[in-house]
Amino acid sequence: MQLTFCRLRTHQWCFILFNVLLFHALLFGADLLEEYFLRSLPLSYTDAKVLEIRERARKLDTDPLKANLSKSYTTSSAGACSDQEVFLLVLVCSSPENRTRRNMIRQTWGNVTDTRGYAVLTLFALGKPASVITQLEINEESQEHRDIIEGSFIDSPATQTQKIVMSMEWTVTFCPHARYILKTNEEMFVSIPSLVGYLISLTQLEDIYIGRVIHQAVPDRDPESPGFVPISQYPEDFYPDYCSGTAFIVSQDVARKVYVAAKEVPVSVPPDIFVGICAKKAGITPIHSSRFSGEKHIRYNRCCYKFIFTSSNMKEDELFKDWREVSDGEDCSLLETYYGLVSCRVLTYFDKFKQFNIDTIKNEALHFAD
Repeated sequence: MQLTFCRLRTHQWCFILFNVLLFHALLFGADLLEEYFLRSLPLSYTDAKVLEIRERARKLDTDPLKANLSKSYTTSSAGACSDQEVFLLVLVCSSPENRTRRNMIRQTWGNVTDTRGYAVLTLFALGKPASVITQLEINEESQEHRDIIEGSFIDSPATQTQKIVMSMEWTVTFCPHARYILKTNEEMFVSIPSLVGYLISLTQLEDIYIGRVIHQAVPDRDPESPGFVPISQYPEDFYPDYCSGTAFIVSQDVARKVYVAAKEVPVSVPPDIFVGICAKKAGITPIHSSRFSGEKHIRYNRCCYKFIFTSSNMKEDELFKDWREVSDGEDCSLLETYYGLVSCRVLTYFDKFKQFNIDTIKNEALHFAD
């Protein structure tokens, strides 16, 4: 066998090499295209309105915001930062009723408070529940953990953009020393050590807005759709480039700029797009990173999960099991990381293909029934 392998002719070696390269191109080609060829063009600071927003953000006075504490928040956790130098502030957008999910995050990736000597703080952002009983439970939870930011609005699909604005307002008001802010959702897995390691390596210190960038998304013009955006609210044919709302990073200065620009953007647009529009108005270009999963669930591999930043749609048993293995303290070699990335990428594609076949069968069954 070894002798036959060694006696392969030149054209046979070329064929093998071609297939290896083709395999990797198919596996990682889309990410490379997104990373290098679909990168958003830098925005100009010469526009007078852009310069005005940036200047207003630089001079933002947060004292009036602190004075309106009771009007803006039901529960503020105003002392959570306590003027400490937080390197990464994690804001998890959560539903009021999902206490179980919040506890899972507290016991897994949200339990990380220090990475490589850099402070990490995880808080939960939510609106008011419709139920009085749920509100009492949130009050009890807040007393126990001191990590709840609860707005004075009712939490619903229609107020998710309001929740983003509240999160940015809270950040610039009560945690102005946080260098970076990660906005994410409660169904996500976040590799905090991997993310912090990446942020430490950044040479650009301002205008940081990083995530899985969505290009040329089209506004939903269907009046029957929950995401309907009328032309009067947003007249353009395409949205500006923005980061998927499942998880994205902004620097402290961007949080201030987004908060200032938010007053000029209609809250009827979806929350992640809202941030993208605010960023554009402030002259900020989103930066794409394929290590953010977006809405995809990445199939588990220990070394893969040590490298990526996020994975979506995590089941409860998966989250606990995967976190225990990922946080074992053992580093992965370059070869192990490579194998892990190939493994989880291939398995994720298989899952996607399987789901596509299931959806096709369901659609055909419904069509046949009709």
